[in-house]
Amino acid sequence: MTNTVETLVAKARKAQHEIEFWNQEQVDEMVAAVGWQCYQSAAECAKLAFEETGMGVYEDKLIKHQKKTLGGLRDLQGLKTVGLIEEDKQKGLLKFAKPVGVIGALTPVTNASATLPGNCLPILKTRNAVIFAPHPKAKKTCQLNVAMMRKGLAQVGAPVDLVQCIEEPTVALSQELMSAVDLVVATGGAGMVKAAYASGKPAYGVGAGNSVTIVDETADLEGAAHKIFLSKTFDFATSCSTENSAVINEAVFDQFIDLLQNEGGYLCSGSEREKLFTAMWPDGVHLNKDVVAQSAQKIAEIAGIDLPEDKTFLMVMGQKIGPEDLFSGEKLSVVLTLWKYQEFDEAIGMVQKITAYNGTGHSCGIHTTVEERIKLLGERARVSRIMVNQPQCYGNSGNYDNGMPFTLTLGCGTWGNNITTENIHWKHFLNITWVSKPIEPVVPDEEKIFGKHWEKYGRD
Repeated sequence: MTNTVETLVAKARKAQHEIEFWNQEQVDEMVAAVGWQCYQSAAECAKLAFEETGMGVYEDKLIKHQKKTLGGLRDLQGLKTVGLIEEDKQKGLLKFAKPVGVIGALTPVTNASATLPGNCLPILKTRNAVIFAPHPKAKKTCQLNVAMMRKGLAQVGAPVDLVQCIEEPTVALSQELMSAVDLVVATGGAGMVKAAYASGKPAYGVGAGNSVTIVDETADLEGAAHKIFLSKTFDFATSCSTENSAVINEAVFDQFIDLLQNEGGYLCSGSEREKLFTAMWPDGVHLNKDVVAQSAQKIAEIAGIDLPEDKTFLMVMGQKIGPEDLFSGEKLSVVLTLWKYQEFDEAIGMVQKITAYNGTGHSCGIHTTVEERIKLLGERARVSRIMVNQPQCYGNSGNYDNGMPFTLTLGCGTWGNNITTENIHWKHFLNITWVSKPIEPVVPDEEKIFGKHWEKYGRD
């Protein structure tokens, strides 16, 4: 282990031990102080993220940083994370919250700024220390965020080494960090997540995103088109939750495409689709990094497409689902793939096939007014979250108008090789001690348990 990682972890352990038995009031004061520094420095952090990574839109990064900070604080407000947090007298159970210890948090280049407060605030609320390992192309943004957080810690007399980062990140240093901490949180690409799982330490990772949204014939079509536009173009699609495909009922297909075009969409012709494909996957396999989180105008320029100035996202017709048509996968760009269906069962089947190819376990959405279709999709789709009549990238990770926990780390369940389907939040950063007291025996009733079986099959 290098001195760099060894020193960071030693400092983090010392700092975490200092607050291990702080009371709830002390913890809440610390979280509020750090949260305020994150919130009031959002513009500076978002600007640096935009300049350093060359991805996305500054104004959107600012909104994202502010919302994930304030929304995260809203979720943590009044929450008990110290001492006895739950008691069930009937079962004689008491539950005591304990910190995990030192957490290593790997952060992505696509969401270089907002991910840090999104992780840090719940980690501090649960009395843990955190060491961030940023993407090398986002190291300055990480350093600035960490400096602001440490300022908040110092303000209330908390040990500043509760929050640190690797200042000159490399793959090797990130791997060393993961093997030295108590828990790993990996927000980023498949390679990063796989390394986290291979570290030998407990890890929360994320799966690939490739969100699909269904638009049926009962939907508020104007509203749905506007929401897809908002989500597709927000921060130039840096979010893994951004709609990559829209599955549209054939009865309203042409009308809906017109509405998308009114929102700034540009439907590529057959020849333009071929040019766009070549620009996005020059070798026919790997996504061109030069199109990731860039404007429609820049992507069109790379592809040699003459794009009107008022167009903000590109659209292509889907042809096949799977590796034969890479437009059916995750694109991390302002490109939306369109699909047409006849019966609702067909739409569900398309969602299943698209996410099975890329994005299994992550998310999908639906625009409809039919409650039965929402429930049917909920029963059948192998995804961890379904947004109903919402912009997908706004809603998945928590928004003011839904009940999803605020985060930027989205579990995808065993479908996506993750341990949880939940949005990673405060509860994932706690150890819980169960205290059991004796109670009056609750003896199983054989008749209640086996009665129906006996009636049907007998007791043999």
